[in-house]
Amino acid sequence: MTEGKVFPDIITKLPVADIPFEGLEAYLIQGEKQQVIFMYFNQDVEIPEHSHEAQWGVVLDGEIEITIGGETRTCRRGDTYFIPKGVAHSAKVRKGYRDLTLFNQKDRYRIKTKNLSLKKGCE
Repeated sequence: MTEGKVFPDIITKLPVADIPFEGLEAYLIQGEKQQVIFMYFNQDVEIPEHSHEAQWGVVLDGEIEITIGGETRTCRRGDTYFIPKGVAHSAKVRKGYRDLTLFNQKDRYRIKTKNLSLKKGCE
């Protein structure tokens, strides 16, 4: 990997995931029934409690304090976590956190599209 880059080009050439958190860089691999996302947070982020289909992740770097079903734990490089379907969870993500996450849901996130402005009339 090139000095200063968060992920190598093989990952950053993937489609960018449209995830509504400031300071998040996310790249998406779309499967038939699942999504895999490489995530990097360049600032501290608090993710409010929510639930969805099952989720599994492995921490590549940094630290996350994750609360799953009322139990809180801190995960660091090499740690994994699993969130069963429908279980409420939240997180405090620290700046510099990177992970690889599998969502057991084909449409958890969309590919980010560029904002295109439409002009009225003909030119």
